[in-house]
Amino acid sequence: MKWIDTYKSKLCTPEEAASYIKSDQKVYIHPGCAIPEVLVEAMTRRYKELWNVEIFHILTFGIAPYIEPEMEGHFRHNALFIGSNVRSAVNAGRADFTPIFLSEVPSLFQKKIIPIDVALIHVSPPDKYGFCSYGIGVECTKIAAENAKFIIAQINPNMPRTLGNSFIHIDKFDKCIEADVPLKEMNARGEDVTPEEYDIFQSIGSHIADLIEDGSTLQLGIGAIPDSVLGYLGHKKDLGIHTEMFSDGLIKLIEDGVVTNELKTLHQGKLITSFVLGSKKLYDFLDDNSFMEFHPTNYVNDPFIIAQNDKMIAINSAVEVDITGQVCADSIGSKLFSGFGGQVDFVRGATRSKGGKPIIALPSTAKKGEVSRIVPFLKRGAGITTSRGDVHYVITEFGVADLYGKSIRQRAKALINIAHPKFREELDTYLHETYLKKSLIYT
Repeated sequence: MKWIDTYKSKLCTPEEAASYIKSDQKVYIHPGCAIPEVLVEAMTRRYKELWNVEIFHILTFGIAPYIEPEMEGHFRHNALFIGSNVRSAVNAGRADFTPIFLSEVPSLFQKKIIPIDVALIHVSPPDKYGFCSYGIGVECTKIAAENAKFIIAQINPNMPRTLGNSFIHIDKFDKCIEADVPLKEMNARGEDVTPEEYDIFQSIGSHIADLIEDGSTLQLGIGAIPDSVLGYLGHKKDLGIHTEMFSDGLIKLIEDGVVTNELKTLHQGKLITSFVLGSKKLYDFLDDNSFMEFHPTNYVNDPFIIAQNDKMIAINSAVEVDITGQVCADSIGSKLFSGFGGQVDFVRGATRSKGGKPIIALPSTAKKGEVSRIVPFLKRGAGITTSRGDVHYVITEFGVADLYGKSIRQRAKALINIAHPKFREELDTYLHETYLKKSLIYT
């Protein structure tokens, strides 16, 4: 097998691999829990030799040393989705943010709007034919690598071999290193919640589950709300999954035969995803598992692809929702918090699905109940992630507001009804003074 000799010729140390990164280049980093930390550390150690290197990725977990103050002038990060490890740098002006739908990130590389010079990727060991798997993260990385001028791979025996459109041949690498290191892991909820918050999330999960019919196909992200929904699906039958990402909570529903994918109208019998964030238990579950396929986000998140799944249920969250139905999910006022991700992709895909239901779910309050998240108007500087024309269902622990086809007055009343009771009078007063008294709406 000739590829074995090629593989050996490309192996090098992390320091040697990092030496191929030059000043003024654009570098892509494999994101999420797949971040190739050994290569990132090697690159960053060279910072005094490098100038104006621009770093691109969606959210990563773990280290992000290139955003530290002393790295200014050497590295500058451009976030395509803001993770917690770079959020302070973005808001301090040491890093940039490019708002974009997750479905469209790959096109930035394909169209050379962001021409990638070097891609740092993290893959499984090659199989007997020389193919490595992108493992827990295909997302934007496969397309970035295919369009990069130079590919450096971190090959790790702990990276599972996931199936689908998730492979790259050893011949495509310019340099590679071997690193037997644990993959990053993430708590399914991201952080612990209080007993009060737990009860709120359980109520939200129950309301969402009531909208899910047998045979539905689900988009589930990660966090307390998706996790709570899973707990109410044990009695459902033949659910399918088409989602940009998922975590550990889905394993039990698969093992219990609740998620079968048998009634899906696209990729029947297969769970379709793009990346995962979770624990070693999840990573072991994925390894060589033919029940699921990984694909890039320009496929998984394409609204026209999503819409081909009948009874598509899209579940997404928000920071706040105004009483007309506008959703802010990526900022807190003018403070940038995350990004578009796949929310709009899946909202629009579910809307066009036969029997589909796009859902926005959020607790009714923030800051221990002191602030309403159903608001008269979005905070100054807040971005509108999902327009009121796209929003159908909004859910809090107090119930479900169905906004589709409703007037502004009807929307406002529905949303006030699911706001926390202590804020309803204030919201109702705003509704009457702003919309009704001024005759902007006919009553």
